[in-house]
Amino acid sequence: MRPTAMQMFHRVWPNLPARIFLAILVALTLLASATAPLHAQLAPSPDAAPISNAPPPKPESDDEPLTTLKVDVNLVSLYFTVKDKSGMLIPHLSKDDCSVAEDKELQKLKNFQAEANQPLTLGILLDTSGSQQEVLPLEQDFGSQFLSRVLKSKDEAFLISFDVDVDMLQDYTNSPRQLERAMRKAEINTAGGNGAAGIPGAGTGPVPIHGDPKGTLLYDAVYLASNEKLSKETGRKAIIILSDGQDQGSRVKIAAAIEAAQKANVIIYGILIADRGAYGGFSFGYSGDYAMKKMAEETGGRLIDVGNNGKKLEAAFRQIEDELRTQYVASYTPTNDKADGTYRKIAVSCKASSGAGPAEELKVQVRKGYYALPPDDK
Repeated sequence: MRPTAMQMFHRVWPNLPARIFLAILVALTLLASATAPLHAQLAPSPDAAPISNAPPPKPESDDEPLTTLKVDVNLVSLYFTVKDKSGMLIPHLSKDDCSVAEDKELQKLKNFQAEANQPLTLGILLDTSGSQQEVLPLEQDFGSQFLSRVLKSKDEAFLISFDVDVDMLQDYTNSPRQLERAMRKAEINTAGGNGAAGIPGAGTGPVPIHGDPKGTLLYDAVYLASNEKLSKETGRKAIIILSDGQDQGSRVKIAAAIEAAQKANVIIYGILIADRGAYGGFSFGYSGDYAMKKMAEETGGRLIDVGNNGKKLEAAFRQIEDELRTQYVASYTPTNDKADGTYRKIAVSCKASSGAGPAEELKVQVRKGYYALPPDDK
């Protein structure tokens, strides 16, 4: 039998202690394993990635073209309503029933659908100048009822008052109760720019007498609501103005107010409400309907004249509610793809099929145009 390593060391060094022998044996074993070539590999972990024997990837050449992802950001979205000759809303049109032209050039629609339930962002602009003294309670009553009906779970609204100042009465909220409380707190401000309280035009009404008194900052209110609040929002957006319609003392002109609304893709509805008796003794008369109508029509909304009649005011709110819930959205990438900030005119036409006869031309309520802004400015 071949002697063991222990027996061989005892023959050479018979008096060597066993513990010293074991230490020498361990050291020799470690030295041998360190100098021997490594031919085996550790078994891979069950969770490790599989080992590939494929050759290393070929380095990329600078001459090879790079693949880039192009994202279409120059998309124009139009929100509009359609009515027949009698003024009835048409709710079930298809993409084939409507066409869109930009600067008289026909556009190819990428999307067309009804938007009855898309979230709505709403701004209420409440005139609290002196000429609204008799009608403010009506606005508070029917405005609150409207908000409680129209606001759904994903909708938001804010409330602004304007007179000699523009004030935020209630910021964005989904709560009709919060909006109602804010509306109830609104008060007529008769501290006009020239101190003539209660006289239309003399700091509190629509008819200016001399100089540049401040009394009804309508254009400033529209500009600020569009530029500072609604421009940051997406989807369906609308402003409802409750006013006698005549601006007095705004820093911006009506053109700037309309431009701000168009750039924010905001629809303006004007409810013309006024105590007409307050204008009877003034030769300048009343002409507030012009400004309100222009702002509404240029942005795809409309003007509703209710005078100082509560029933007409309630009906106006219901009409606006119906229109906001019976809208279409049409989207397209313009053939003129230059984002140069220029104004582009828009025309939308829709027809209703009528069997074998000619299709009926329908009335479309849509903004008159838009500004081709660069993506960073939108």
